[in-house]
Amino acid sequence: MSTITDPKSVVVRYVEAVRDGDGPTIVDSFAEDATWLYPGSLPISGLWEGRDAIITDFLGGMGRYLDTSAPVVIELVNAFADGEQVLAEWTSKATAASGAVYDNRCAAVFTVRDGKITSVKEYADTHHVADVLFPSV
Repeated sequence: MSTITDPKSVVVRYVEAVRDGDGPTIVDSFAEDATWLYPGSLPISGLWEGRDAIITDFLGGMGRYLDTSAPVVIELVNAFADGEQVLAEWTSKATAASGAVYDNRCAAVFTVRDGKITSVKEYADTHHVADVLFPSV
């Protein structure tokens, strides 16, 4: 689909695709064997292995914790690249299924090879995530 191979451009394109709800571009952004590490002890924490698990189970699975009638607002704050590594910072704003306000600042180290994201290590305020999205956990 895409011929973008510059690591920073690949990550910016991915974050913008999430912001815009562009499913095909999200899928195209990841290598088939990509991994995503999410910290903490939340139901979504752990190492997600493979593009399908990342997109369907991890990213797609977040819908059950959100009010899907309200918008999810993603804004890229900054991105820095050094070779195949990209540090991206973004804000995520949404309404939880409970009606609580979700407003988090996130960062991740992305590794990009041959124009595809091969790994992500995400960092976020997991205490906020727990309080807003998983209050009964």
